[in-house]
Amino acid sequence: MKKPIRILSLGMDILGEIDNYESMFFNRSFHGIGGIELRINRYKKYADTLLKGNLILVGTDLNKVFIIKHREIDLDENGKITENWLIKGYALKSIIAQRITMPPEHTAYDNRSGSSETVMKHYINNHLVNPVDKRRKIPQLVIATDKRRGIHIDHYSSRFKNVAEEMSTISLASGLGWDVILDIRNKKWVFDIVEGRNLVAGQSINPPVIFSPQFESLKSLQYVQSELNYKNVAIVAGQGEGVERTVIEVAGIGIGTGINRHEEFIDARDISETDDDDNPLPEQQVIKALTDRGQQKLGELMQEEYFEGQILTNSPFKYQKDYDLGDVTTIQNISWGITMDARITDIKEIYETGGFSIEATFGNNRPTLIQKIKQELSQISGEVRR
Repeated sequence: MKKPIRILSLGMDILGEIDNYESMFFNRSFHGIGGIELRINRYKKYADTLLKGNLILVGTDLNKVFIIKHREIDLDENGKITENWLIKGYALKSIIAQRITMPPEHTAYDNRSGSSETVMKHYINNHLVNPVDKRRKIPQLVIATDKRRGIHIDHYSSRFKNVAEEMSTISLASGLGWDVILDIRNKKWVFDIVEGRNLVAGQSINPPVIFSPQFESLKSLQYVQSELNYKNVAIVAGQGEGVERTVIEVAGIGIGTGINRHEEFIDARDISETDDDDNPLPEQQVIKALTDRGQQKLGELMQEEYFEGQILTNSPFKYQKDYDLGDVTTIQNISWGITMDARITDIKEIYETGGFSIEATFGNNRPTLIQKIKQELSQISGEVRR
């Protein structure tokens, strides 16, 4: 059964409802952006509302909202029957990628300390909700109450970085997700932090969820374990020149000696060594910031270990009730001898004439995920990234 979609204007007025499209699939991403692709015959009712800039709301799920960014159409010898619009868009939270972090006039960096949630919401507030330059403000966007969730971050610094990329970086480091959700009643878009549940087999707080072909919850499964991009020692260099430059070593996961030592140089000149009044920071605080940067980068270069699989729609576990994006579940293949507790980082929902299916990514294939997020952001913001 195809899920109905509602087409909304940017002002959140309902323009039409469609449930007879040819096909639709969309990706939801816990750390990244996500997007949608829809095919519909142009002669069907309300197909003419699928215009660039309008919103697609999937069902009544206010966290499944996409902005139309692209549409195309072809005509072949079959005429009207195959005269279909191809509609593409990004998740509503892609609006965050339309801004970069502009430091205040009196300092070289936009700095913030606090919980992961506090730091993330600081950058949203400074650059999209209450920016100094009112031309940068997105009027529909508001920020949910700060609950101070996540790990503490000491003196996070940002300068001319894509705001969505900063969200993804902090999200990966903290294990928190982020989203922009519709508030139809107040006609607002709400930026908020998302926490996944612990549903692994070894805990007793929540009913556990175990995905396994043997338990008839997975139709297909792919497992990857790789050290192709693995590093476990970071040499982090801060500001300064030559022997005057601050350089520290940060150890990651794994044995950092001999053949097992994998080094990575990290240029961290962008980490501020002065406060907002341009006074030098204590050396210990600078070292802490450099250490955090090293650990963050090593986190992106960990051993890849993840599962990708198609979840059976008649699985014992019900989507969005027993499990959802961001939850940590247990994935198991007894015949491979592999059991892993991992977060659901991406979910793809597919609606076609033949039925509905779900594909999921469990765990962070971190180098690939980072590259994927940066590629998405470069497409959204129009920037060239290396």
